[in-house]
Amino acid sequence: MPELPEVEAARRAIEENCLGKKITKALIADDPKVIEGVSRADFEGSLVGKTIVSAHRKGKNLWLRLDSPPFPSFQFGMTGAIYIKGVAVTKYKRSAVKDTDEWPSKYSKLFVELDDGLEFSFTDKRRFARVRLLKDPASVPPISELGPDALLEPMTGDELFESLSKKKIAIKTLLLDQSYISGIGNWVADEVLYQARIHPEQSAASLSKENYGNLHKSIKERMNTCRLLNMRFKLMQTLPSFPVNGCFIFGGAKSPEKLMGGKLTLSRLVAGLQRMYQSFRS
Repeated sequence: MPELPEVEAARRAIEENCLGKKITKALIADDPKVIEGVSRADFEGSLVGKTIVSAHRKGKNLWLRLDSPPFPSFQFGMTGAIYIKGVAVTKYKRSAVKDTDEWPSKYSKLFVELDDGLEFSFTDKRRFARVRLLKDPASVPPISELGPDALLEPMTGDELFESLSKKKIAIKTLLLDQSYISGIGNWVADEVLYQARIHPEQSAASLSKENYGNLHKSIKERMNTCRLLNMRFKLMQTLPSFPVNGCFIFGGAKSPEKLMGGKLTLSRLVAGLQRMYQSFRS
């Protein structure tokens, strides 16, 4: 499932490759479940001839600002992804489109061709994503209902303490609440709590001051790591300062190199989770 690192990687790829270019062709899928509240003809007509000015993200939402409204907005859902032909959008998995690949993919929901010949597509295999055309995406739901972005609008230690001390729900549940803090999903929450040595089911209000400090530090470090690298499992291999005892070291791997050389299986995943919870009891 795409989380903040994947969506931020997509935003940066658009920013680095598409800004200042004019849209010469746009194809919208005939999929009203994903394409929300606008006809194909209106959507396509609103894009063609426009220039991409900037790319923005909040939480797991991305939108493009054109030289005039309305603007396309993308809520990635479970399998949403941006592909730019000839560009590797992310580094931890193959994301560059090859000449032999189907293009645009049969899962494409929005396909765009730019005036220099560059092409990109937003795809969604499982159809939980939402693609919208909005005059001001940040001012309306779902983006307007999001809490501060975990990367771009980090809480201070005092702000985190003040907000958490009033919450009596499980800390992981709170971190996953996008109206509280946006961009943290399941795997980021697990890693943040593991490094802070906080059990996911512990009540937020019951955390000690030491817990608060560790949690604030862990969120900041994980977000900075995501910002720098935009990847998941290769973090340990490419950044020496990333903790080698992270909860994503699975199975019997004793080093990042051995982990990356192996295949992630259910048994390795279970073994990793077992060690993680054993650490909470020790």
